[in-house]
Amino acid sequence: MPQSSPNTPICRDCDGFASVAIDTGARHLDGTRVTFRVDCPTCKGTGHALPAALVRAGR
Repeated sequence: MPQSSPNTPICRDCDGFASVAIDTGARHLDGTRVTFRVDCPTCKGTGHALPAALVRAGR
């Protein structure tokens, strides 16, 4: 029997991959890479989109 998935819509801009770590090319003194985290501006890093009715209701 297949496992059910939640009925939350995935963000159309990031396809559910809401946060990424970008390598700057530099290294720390201990040899690890310098990275910074960037969140999707549309879903604010959650990976899920709000239905349009909920977004427009706040006017």
